[in-house]
Amino acid sequence: MLKASNAEAGDRFGATVALSGDGATLAVGAFGEASAGVGVDADQSSNSATYSGAVYIFVRSGTSWTQQAYIKASNTEMNDGFGRALALTSDGSTLAVGAPSESSNATGIGGDQTNNSASFSGAVYVFTRAGTTWTQQAYVKASNTDALDNFGVDVELSADGSLLAVAATGEASLVPGDPTNNGALNTGAAYVFARSGTTWTQQAYLKASNPGDSDEFGNDIALSADGSTLAIGALGEDSAATGIDGDQASETAQLSGAVYVFAHAGSSWTQQAYVKPSVTRSGMSFGFSVALSATGARLAVGAPGEASAATGVGGDQNDTSASAAGAIYTFTRDGTSWRQEAYLKASNTGAADGFGLPVALSADGVKLACAAQGEDSAAAGFNGNQQDDTLMNAGAVYLDTRVEGWTQSAYVKASNPAAVDAFGEAVAVSADASVLVVGTSNQASGTGVVYVFE
Repeated sequence: MLKASNAEAGDRFGATVALSGDGATLAVGAFGEASAGVGVDADQSSNSATYSGAVYIFVRSGTSWTQQAYIKASNTEMNDGFGRALALTSDGSTLAVGAPSESSNATGIGGDQTNNSASFSGAVYVFTRAGTTWTQQAYVKASNTDALDNFGVDVELSADGSLLAVAATGEASLVPGDPTNNGALNTGAAYVFARSGTTWTQQAYLKASNPGDSDEFGNDIALSADGSTLAIGALGEDSAATGIDGDQASETAQLSGAVYVFAHAGSSWTQQAYVKPSVTRSGMSFGFSVALSATGARLAVGAPGEASAATGVGGDQNDTSASAAGAIYTFTRDGTSWRQEAYLKASNTGAADGFGLPVALSADGVKLACAAQGEDSAAAGFNGNQQDDTLMNAGAVYLDTRVEGWTQSAYVKASNPAAVDAFGEAVAVSADASVLVVGTSNQASGTGVVYVFE
């Protein structure tokens, strides 16, 4: 169990986690942390900047973890939410941190951080490590910064750190390719940045093929380790389409959700697929969470609003007797063609469990970690009694493994489960899935804790 070096109620330590591919470096976000410190290893004791946020870096030696760094933004301010999104490279030497509530009106790389005339426009900060020393490398803004865009609500890095993907769910353009058109709030956009040496430049501005009001395109994003594939969730998308590349114009299934897959060749990005579940219903929030294998050939999608009471693999998708039980769908790619591979449910499906929020895949795509923050069992540790529903919203994590098909390999609970802890709020696995990290920021009045399993 890991705690912050300056743990306090309301800090929300563990709300976000990022684990390096080698499993040796862990970043933990605490977007509610209140220090007014600036930069790396600043004064942790000042609580004069509520919800400014912080990130803690831990490193592993053998089986022991130690805190290596305490990281703040270069322009720390109240309510910025620094640490609300995190990403690490495979070797843990580059860190991207999202602060979606940051308010500078700067655009591009290295702009003026001091002007706060674009409230909640959002920013991303890139840090690099040399030896054991962390320094900020870049301050990143969108090319079309606007108030309420929430740029940085999610971030992803390629394994080598040459590409950075950033989501902005509040971005308001309704016209693909035209970032100046602000036709509808919370349409959403994604941005891709490329690094050459120490210099970052914006490579792409991505929109859905059917942008819509309140679709929140970018609520969760996943970038393959090789940087060739980007999956973007849009939990508010309303089409009643099913499967791959269905009718995007049908707006009869509100908040059903969708995922858009983009492919990268050279410096160009193109939409490769528009992905919906095999059975689409209103309120599913399909795309609330997304994960990709290292090559981008397998995609896992969480739909925490899905309502079937089925359990295990391939159950009855047409059942609607367990509201917001949640489900996970896996898809595979052959060449440029995608197909749905599996429909997965928890082994102890329950209403309001929210199974599928979040999800994480191993590099080879054959091991899957999936959380259910609303799960109610009082079990502790591994493979306990799943039917004891005496701790409301204690939370659980399920590990699935694919051999010839998907099977559940473990049912994981906190060592000290408590009601409303929402164990599984954040989940990460190492490339080989030998290390599992689970965060819950609700623990101990919002102090938060992170659990590491091997």
